[in-house]
Amino acid sequence: MAIKAGFAMCGSFCTFGRVLPEIEELKDSGIDIVPIMSYNAYETDTRFGKAKDFIDKIEKITGREIIHTLTAAEPIGPKKLIDALIIEPCTGNTLAKLAAGIADTPVTLAAKSNLRNGNPVIIAVSTNDALAGAAKNIGALLNYKNVYFVPFGQDDCVNKPTSIVADFTKTKDTFFNAIVGKQIQPILL
Repeated sequence: MAIKAGFAMCGSFCTFGRVLPEIEELKDSGIDIVPIMSYNAYETDTRFGKAKDFIDKIEKITGREIIHTLTAAEPIGPKKLIDALIIEPCTGNTLAKLAAGIADTPVTLAAKSNLRNGNPVIIAVSTNDALAGAAKNIGALLNYKNVYFVPFGQDDCVNKPTSIVADFTKTKDTFFNAIVGKQIQPILL
């Protein structure tokens, strides 16, 4: 039986183009992908693309409709719909909510449910304030049981000195380590 992974996307729109190939790679590795999007990721058109175009691509890759409401996300935990959850990209807003135990979006509710079931949550950070306001939340989440990080580093230390983005090409390796309880190393790039 294939491993079922939730793949949740938050509103770091500039990274969507780099995230889609990672969904494909996991799918090609035999992982059954359950797509999830935050409200903003699902509804917002930006200079990086139209929401509908991303939705269509993700649903085509996964063969599933995207979970994008609390009502649709609620059964994830009780019905044990996934074995792990990847949040990629994970914004500073979502980091803060996860660190504070707030579950008011489809992504945070899926994370809460998955952690309650003792399953891993893999976080691929993408936020301009990771080395500022979001640093404490990353630090807190690094100490949580069953929370793993895709290795990350500064993406533009000159123009955005507090910005961090995960190396999305390490998603698959991070995922396969996390499902056996290991954090891929090094975590800082």
